[in-house]
Amino acid sequence: GPDLMEAFFGNLQTAGNAYLEAGGDDQTPSELYALRPDRMTLVPGPRGWPLAYDYQAGGRTVRIGRDADGWLPVLHLKLFNPTSDHYGLSPLEAAAFAIDVHNASSAWNKALLDNSARPSGALVYSNREAGDRLSEEQFDRLKAELAGAHSGAGNAGRPLLLEGGLDWRAMSLTPAGMEFTDGKHAAAREIALAFGVPPQLLGVPGDATYANYREANAAFWRHTVAPLVERAARAMTAWLEVKFPGVRIAPDLDAVPAFSAERDALWARLDAASFLTPEERRRLAGLDG
Repeated sequence: GPDLMEAFFGNLQTAGNAYLEAGGDDQTPSELYALRPDRMTLVPGPRGWPLAYDYQAGGRTVRIGRDADGWLPVLHLKLFNPTSDHYGLSPLEAAAFAIDVHNASSAWNKALLDNSARPSGALVYSNREAGDRLSEEQFDRLKAELAGAHSGAGNAGRPLLLEGGLDWRAMSLTPAGMEFTDGKHAAAREIALAFGVPPQLLGVPGDATYANYREANAAFWRHTVAPLVERAARAMTAWLEVKFPGVRIAPDLDAVPAFSAERDALWARLDAASFLTPEERRRLAGLDG
């Protein structure tokens, strides 16, 4: 069902690996389960091909091996990984630096909000009679008072009571110092591209109009979602047809709203092609002859 496919494709996109286990009777499996990639370990055979899988949970390890007829009740779908023969590469790893930049920008933004979007100011001590330096005890007391009574969003706007010799000097950030938002948007675009998502779909200000949003959505389905789903369908068909001869799993792309404009254009061209027979038109439209 939808929950199974959500877990399967979610694991594939976040971990680079997705696993399905066929459960039920040894002769005729009747159920499919999505297994967590972080709990799976591939057991290679003498020639390096998968011989079995170890699944670890609750302090126990269960080995899922091949049946008597040689069928392995685990489907392993993985993304391309140039450095591993057995495991896929997660898009999160490819976008790791962009993710770090995005998280750091969010932390920077929150810190600025906590401090009224500026580095507040500086307390300058100047008392020639008592000396130009605070004692260690005075410094610690003043620091604790500032941290407890004048820091954070809850203390915004609270007046500061200054003792003799203390002077408050306000400070502010330059416009260039507050351009972290642009860096955050650039990082978001890089993360989206790592997953095959057009940046126009992110809602970044200035990136999308209605027209290019619609085109980007169609491109996302055509170049990212559809190939991934078709690849998974082919893998599931090859895996299950050993136990269920003649089975075929295929996505129904005609039900995808993003492809409606392409379908309408195709049907219009076929309708105008008078040299085609009705059977040829149906076949080119993806329908039965």
